[in-house]
Amino acid sequence: MTNLPKIALGVWAWGNDGTFGTGYTEEQLRPIFDAAMEHGLNLWDTAYAYGMGTSEKMLGAFLKGRARGSYLISDKLTPQCMDYSSDTPVEDMWETQLKLLRVENMDIYWVHNPVDAPRWITAAAEFFEGKADAPMIGVSNHDIDEIKEADCILREHGLKLGAVQNHYSLLNRSSEESGILDYCRANDVHFFSYMVLEQGALSGQYDTHHPMPDNSARAAVYNPIMDKIETFNLSLKLLADKYGVGIAQIPVAWAIGKGTLPIIGVTKERHVADAVRATEITLTAEEIHLLESTADKLDFSIIREWEKEMK
Repeated sequence: MTNLPKIALGVWAWGNDGTFGTGYTEEQLRPIFDAAMEHGLNLWDTAYAYGMGTSEKMLGAFLKGRARGSYLISDKLTPQCMDYSSDTPVEDMWETQLKLLRVENMDIYWVHNPVDAPRWITAAAEFFEGKADAPMIGVSNHDIDEIKEADCILREHGLKLGAVQNHYSLLNRSSEESGILDYCRANDVHFFSYMVLEQGALSGQYDTHHPMPDNSARAAVYNPIMDKIETFNLSLKLLADKYGVGIAQIPVAWAIGKGTLPIIGVTKERHVADAVRATEITLTAEEIHLLESTADKLDFSIIREWEKEMK
């Protein structure tokens, strides 16, 4: 797949049931969708697990009436959401998601995490084998051995691994240190980076005087190290000032410069404008090295409850 934009837009918070925070309405989100499409940001990343279908349903409402070639859909098979009692669990989930999205196919389909690996990549390979309109198959939150295993299984069914989606940011480069990025480059596999902004920690919005809300799950992770985050954001601000952008655009530009495709959550129109601006920034090799070495000296360790350290 060669027609991918530089950034994917994540809709895990769209129309959700409260699982991921605020419940947004169609009236609030439609202008965001329209603005993104107008700027060529047409790759939408969702999952049934994001509000148990409500994110997909909201996205589907916006896709209705649009030419199928004008957008790209990235959706996921989440092991924890599968019907283990069904004889056709992948087909069941796939058909449910297509109905929610109001489409006949998808462009990228992921095994969301390695729970019960390699059961679900095998089941997906069997389901999509021989289908002319099979999507690109990817895996998310998999380590290097699981990625290689998945690719091997797919090839046995006449398919190949097309994408990997992992947590990757200036504070967590374990997918690079473990060799995953090198593997992806060598095997023509797209690497999608999520949590590039560390849930807002690298946006410049928070510091020791303005920590994350105490009642939020992310506060437990980031507030104890807010002094180090504040120090690192000063380095981001130097580059942001140079390029005439906000602090949040620099980590995104860094992720693009590393050859990855960042997934950015959008719940406000300004998030789209920020994403567009980030795609226009080309950091120098020296600037990338400076950011990484600064982060290394601060010795961050950001592993969330749903993931594992890539080794």
